Amino acid sequence: MRYPSPLSTLSVTPRTAFSSVSSIPKLRPRLCNVRASPIILLRLVSRFQSTAVAIEMDKVDTTARLSQLRELMKKHEVDVYIVPSEDSHASEYIAPADARRAFISGFTGSAGCAVVTLEKAALATDGRYFNQASHQLDTNWTLLKQGLVDVPTWQEWSADQASGGKVVAVDPTLLTSGAAKKLSEKIKKSGGKDLAAIEENLVDIVWGEDKPPQPEEPIIVLDEKFAGKDAKTKLTELRAELKKKKSLGFVVSMLDEIAWLFNLRGNDIPYNPVFFSYAIVTADDATLYVNSSKLSAECKSYLAENGVSIKPYKDIFSDASALRESAEAQKKEEGSENKKFLISNKASWALKRALGGGGMVEEIRSPIGDSKAVKNETELEGMRQCHIRDGAALIEFFAWLENELIVKKTTLDEVEAADKLESLRAKQKDFVGLSFPSISSTGPNAAVIHYKPERGSCSVIDPNAVYLCDSGAQYLDGTTDTTRTLHFSEPTAAEIEAYTLVLKGNMALDMAIFPKGTTGFALDSLARQYLWQYGLDYRHGTGHGVGSYLNVHEGPIGIGTRVQYSEVSLSPGNVISDEPGYYEDGSFGIRIENIVMVKEVKTKYKFGDKPYLGFEHVTMVPYCRKLIDETLLTDAEKTWLTNYNQEIWEKTKGYFENDKVTLEWLKRETQGFN
Repeated sequence: MRYPSPLSTLSVTPRTAFSSVSSIPKLRPRLCNVRASPIILLRLVSRFQSTAVAIEMDKVDTTARLSQLRELMKKHEVDVYIVPSEDSHASEYIAPADARRAFISGFTGSAGCAVVTLEKAALATDGRYFNQASHQLDTNWTLLKQGLVDVPTWQEWSADQASGGKVVAVDPTLLTSGAAKKLSEKIKKSGGKDLAAIEENLVDIVWGEDKPPQPEEPIIVLDEKFAGKDAKTKLTELRAELKKKKSLGFVVSMLDEIAWLFNLRGNDIPYNPVFFSYAIVTADDATLYVNSSKLSAECKSYLAENGVSIKPYKDIFSDASALRESAEAQKKEEGSENKKFLISNKASWALKRALGGGGMVEEIRSPIGDSKAVKNETELEGMRQCHIRDGAALIEFFAWLENELIVKKTTLDEVEAADKLESLRAKQKDFVGLSFPSISSTGPNAAVIHYKPERGSCSVIDPNAVYLCDSGAQYLDGTTDTTRTLHFSEPTAAEIEAYTLVLKGNMALDMAIFPKGTTGFALDSLARQYLWQYGLDYRHGTGHGVGSYLNVHEGPIGIGTRVQYSEVSLSPGNVISDEPGYYEDGSFGIRIENIVMVKEVKTKYKFGDKPYLGFEHVTMVPYCRKLIDETLLTDAEKTWLTNYNQEIWEKTKGYFENDKVTLEWLKRETQGFN
């Protein structure tokens, strides 16, 4: 699926609510004689080879909103106001009530930061969203295209606007402590006064009564047969880490970490089975800060059995201050060593302030996040099984879609197709809901990396154009995320070439063998190498971690050029995506995504006495044969494809014994390569 934000300082990276199951929260001919690259010819001859038309995205007139915000800024003596994308928990995906940046700017992409001065307004986002932002922003806004040469970051732009002793402000719950510190330094260096923390969120005031309420969805206990380990054991392991670090305790602020630690799941953020909460874990106590109305009797009993007390969500900051005062008093009385509280490096500036700042707090990469990223055997087997079922749903969908478009000549739009796919997934065992809004895109819409079709205004699927489907689901035993690009008629030479280059990168990463200690940063070029040979590339990462019935984007691991991916090596048990792509604006887009699991592999030698690692793919959906140029494939790649297709056939054919259309489609698409 779309990749986590590379520009955000808050997240590791818009969804609708889960459905429910029982009491569970739901969540043209080929140019064979042409010597030049077909993609180059495409650019020289025409950028529009599809009859599909890219949908114009609605603009919001933000004039009145910005005017109200600026009046509030003047009242608070603020010259520059920052509006991040994230919520108080540095969540990549947020509840509607936290969509402040989207409200004030009109840009609805999942990544970006808005900065408003008394005269100007700027929206910064990364390459995945340049197209979308340029369509959605009105004339009040300047688009800062992050990552391009000579384009300032939003931090640099903010600091520049603050020159001459001006004040920059932000809601301290929406910025990490580390981000706040770096921004403050930039502001002062540029001649600004400082970064101020305003606890009252000014955008919320402008939003007023139209602001959605905070969610109050029920929470469930995730059975150990899916979790693989009880909460008491997880707490014991966490406390062992805290003891090693000689800390006073760990204040947990990331929602997926809390859900994983206590084996609980919720529905407060669409598509992400998490709930609004904090937790404090010390050597002796564990406290979950959550609105108790969300907890069933079973949840309360389970928490009590595992030694977890419950307190209201709103009490976290006052309790954090009380903990600080108690620890300071104890140090004075006993002259004890300078122990500190631990918080994640993604915890908010507000939380660190409440705990006493740097003298009382140490920011670290969360040990819970590290543990969560290494799946246990139960979770790994769950990922294998749910991907078979999910693959069966996708195979049935693609066979159905081709039959409707080509045989029946049915007119279908992008949302209708996405709805059909969801209904097929819903038939599968242990289905809970989608893991993100399905990206169902035809023709030029497929070139919008994070395109989201809107009901009533989306495109009709063109059977003579590329169709890109990036989708996933939440199951009790795992989370899925699969992208396939198809063509139901005669693809162009440019489309075939691009697809095959992307496919070669996808296979290269899947087949990689590397020594223990290798990072995703080091592996990224394997997926891009064939595109690079043609002078092509893509503006998103290559892989993101995936949760186990949790967030579809999960840190701290990833494959890409982000600095943090050079800091965390891949380990056996990690689950990660493999998703290179290529996008020709106004014409077509290609992306291929599989989910793979890191495993130890046997090698003839073991240099340096190091274990060597590789990947096990779990996605069971065939590639589009008519988009593959076999003359560009090596013998090794053809063998790999043949073996993969055989595996898909064996694992999914049983789902279609009474479905001739799907079985024939699957048989055709999984034929071997000579």
